[in-house]
Order: sequence, then C-alpha cells, then structure tokens
Amino acid sequence: LKEANADLPYLLSDYHLIVQPNGGKDKPDAGIGAGPYKIVTNEPGVRHVGERFANYWQGDKMGHADQIEVVVINDATARTAALQGGQVNMINRVEPKIVDLIKRVPGVTIRNHAGPGHYVFIMHCNTAPFDNNDLRMALKLAIDREEMLNKVLRGYGSLGNDFPINASYPLFTEIEQRKYDPDKAKFHYKKSGHDGSVLLRTSDVAFPGAVDAAQLYQQSAAKAGIKLEIKREPGDGYWNEVWNKQPFCASYWGGRSTQDQMYSTAYLSTADWNDTRFKRPDFDKMVLAARAELDEAKRKAMYHDMAVMVRDEGGLILPMFNQFIDATGAKVGGWVDDPHQELMNGYALAKCWLEA
Repeated sequence: LKEANADLPYLLSDYHLIVQPNGGKDKPDAGIGAGPYKIVTNEPGVRHVGERFANYWQGDKMGHADQIEVVVINDATARTAALQGGQVNMINRVEPKIVDLIKRVPGVTIRNHAGPGHYVFIMHCNTAPFDNNDLRMALKLAIDREEMLNKVLRGYGSLGNDFPINASYPLFTEIEQRKYDPDKAKFHYKKSGHDGSVLLRTSDVAFPGAVDAAQLYQQSAAKAGIKLEIKREPGDGYWNEVWNKQPFCASYWGGRSTQDQMYSTAYLSTADWNDTRFKRPDFDKMVLAARAELDEAKRKAMYHDMAVMVRDEGGLILPMFNQFIDATGAKVGGWVDDPHQELMNGYALAKCWLEA
C-alpha cells in the first residue's frame, strides 16, 4: 500500500485479484490460477473449457463438475434458445422483455436480484462537443428515465441519477432525483452553443435493450429540440473499438464492492477505465481522502459530495440501475443469489452442480 485504504479487505476478495506464479509476470497467458478448474481450452470470444483440478484446496465446497464450458453467444435470442433446448444449463443477461415468456418454459428458472449494476450512456468530457458542461447537462435532462425503466427493463431495475452509486452500497446517501425536463434541457442546449445533431453509438451487446433505449432517448431528446443521431454498431468489436474510444456511446457497469472501488476504477484521472474522461484533480483528492477516512459519518459525507460532483459535472448519463437476470435449467443445483454481480457474482460454475 502506498496510502491508507479502509477498504483493503474488500479489495483482497475482488475477482480481479488473481493468484499466479510470480504474479503472472513469467507467462500471464498460461491460464494458471488458484481456482477449482484448470483451463484446457481458451478461445476468447468463442469458448472456454475447464477440467476439475484434483488438488483444489476447497474441493468439498467448489468444483463439483468434471468439466465446465463457457460458450459465448452474443445474440440474446440464440442464447435463450440454447437454454430452452438444453444445449446449455445456465445463461446470463436475459432480456427483461422476455422474462415472462421464459418463466412459462418447463424446468427453466429465472434468477433475478437487485444490485449495483447500471446501464449508461457515456460522454467524453475532454472531447467536443461534450467538453461543454451545458451540453452534458442538456443531454442528462433530455432523457426520460421512468419511460426507459418501464419499457426497457419492464420494472426489473430502478431509476438512476447520473452517479454510479445506489442503495446497495452501505455508505449511499439520497440525492434529489433528476427528472426529465425538456424545457431545462432546451435551455442548457441553447446555452452550450452547439448546433446540429449529436451522434450516439449503441449496440445489442452494450446492455440488454440498449438499442431500444437509444431510440427512446432519441424521442425524448427531440422534445427538447435536441437531435440525436443513433448509430447501431455490430456486437463484434464493440468493446474494443467503440467503448472507451468513441466520445458518446451506450455501455454498462456491473458495479463494485465499495464506493471507493467504483470511483477509483472509473473516475480517477489515472484510471484506465475512466470511460467518461472525467479528470478532475479536486475529485481525485476527495477519493483519496475518503479512502483513508475511518470515521463512517465523515466518509459518508465525502461520498455525498463526490456523487453530486459526478452527477452535475461529469460525463455519465445513468438512467437506470438494472437487476441481474440469469436463468438456469432444471438440473442446476446449488444456486444462491448474490447481489454483487450476475451468475452468483461469477461463482456459479464453481459452486453449482448438475442433479442426476
């Protein structure tokens, strides 16, 4: 540690922290880890196969299958059909609009729970025209969050407020909910001096219903006199060529264990995943100060101030927090809901088993 960190125990349990020989410096792509399965096939974007590691130290608790396989099926319809047809035993990212239909399928169980995950539209604060806070504010006010929550998530979520923290975090504080206000949006848009359309990129892989959400956004923004041009990008390459590279696009975040971790991962000036290019030295100092603060009341007040800054000056448009919606087949046993992420916070393959 280079500075004090009150959240160190949480960081040590984060799935991004892996154990490898010599820190993975010798051969990071060797697939050597400390989990219950050893990698035998590694085809990024296609499939991954693991076989049970006989000497796993928690073999009585995890690693119940002889072999596991993760198959990448980006198309939501094909992914759902694979579960219904028995080709796979569990899937993630079930689209809310088909949840009620899937519930009727014999043997299939919907696993949904609220958590810190959120669906977003991100603007690069250092790239024109989004380097103008009036334009950013206009776009935040021009989105009808309630309509999007009802029509895209079908109620499987909650309203967002343009900062990445909700009540699933223990130090969350309520901030006045931002509402759809086309008149105020029009005021800020005119004040920004921007003329012409604004290009928003989206894709089916950005989040379930992202294309529909962009179209709803286009309609609500039009009522404020803002013309959104929607470009639907292919799923292949979206995370390499669009997200964190193009200045205005749809995306999602799964959330993190603590507020410090969320802000440090995506809002510090030095963060690799600062996908809104929100780079403020004063905000950085607030993050570091809150990270070292042990007084819970003081820390909570600090996070409140940070949330207001991101909400009012950042490049994040966060219309809704999503529920994690997974689905399992009839043979899956051992499932336990985990609010932190989809597929039991990533532990489903390690902790679940197939019934005979």
